[in-house]
Amino acid sequence: MSTKSGEFEGFNQRIADAMVASSEQGGGLPQYLGIHLREMTPGRLVATMDVRPELITPMGAVHGGVMAGFVDHCLGCVLYPLMKPGQWAATTEFKLNYLRAVRAGTLTAESTVLSMGRRSAVVRVDVRNDGTLACVAQGTLLVSDPPGAK
Repeated sequence: MSTKSGEFEGFNQRIADAMVASSEQGGGLPQYLGIHLREMTPGRLVATMDVRPELITPMGAVHGGVMAGFVDHCLGCVLYPLMKPGQWAATTEFKLNYLRAVRAGTLTAESTVLSMGRRSAVVRVDVRNDGTLACVAQGTLLVSDPPGAK
């Protein structure tokens, strides 16, 4: 799916636009965390999340699981405009490096697809807290066809 120049064939702008628009009405953990997809271009996603008091630990910083949830959501979402209709992405592993405590403000994640094949993808996510790098992550995702597809 990716070319040697790093551009992605088959990017679906309609899907990207729909995902950005619908991120305001989503459900589940992304809605609870307050994740908003802001921009999607071929192989790149920008998302934001405001730090709220209920996401802070007794030690005064965002819980690591909150950051992991934010990163995991961004790992997968960046792939959907690149996949064939009906396919889905599932994270098989990811690693986070927490670089600084996040106590307030806004988190901005930038997801970049490093490699994408027919069955798997590798994605990097850089998370900034009000402009300062707070977390870097990289993950591998399985790209699956819908049940019954050949």
